[in-house]
Amino acid sequence: MPKLNIEEIEAIIPHRYPFLLIDSVEDYNPGEYAVAKKCVTANEPFFQGHFPQYKVMPGVLIVEALAQTGAIALLSLPEYKGKIALFGGIKNCKFKTPVRPGDVLELCCRLTNRKGPVGIGEAEAKVNGKIAVKAELSFAIQ
Repeated sequence: MPKLNIEEIEAIIPHRYPFLLIDSVEDYNPGEYAVAKKCVTANEPFFQGHFPQYKVMPGVLIVEALAQTGAIALLSLPEYKGKIALFGGIKNCKFKTPVRPGDVLELCCRLTNRKGPVGIGEAEAKVNGKIAVKAELSFAIQ
C-alpha cells in the first residue's frame, strides 16, 4: 500500500497530539502488517521529566507507538473503520537499546493471529537497524 501521512493516519486511528506517536506509515497491508516511523526530537513533552539530564524515550511510549502501528494494520480493514483498538495484553517485552532525541524509530507490527475482534501481533522497534524493543501485543476491537 502507499505511504500514509499524518492526516491519513488520523483518519484510521483516534490518537491525537500529544499521544499520537507515529509520524508516518511507510508500508502496510490491511489485516496483515504495518511499518511506521517516529522521529524522536528533544522537544517531546515527556523529555521534560524523563530524564532531563539524560533524555530517554520511556519504554511504555515505544510500546504504545508499536501498538498504534498495529492498530493501523487492524483498523485499516474496511469492517473496522471508525473503531478503536484497545490493548489486550503485552507479552515477552524486551527493551534492548535506549531511544534518544535524534533517533528515528522504525516500527513494525505483523498481525499473527485474528479471531473475531481480537488480534495478536509481533512488534519490533528499531533504531538504525538495531532492535530497541520487541514484544507480542494483543488488541481488542471496540
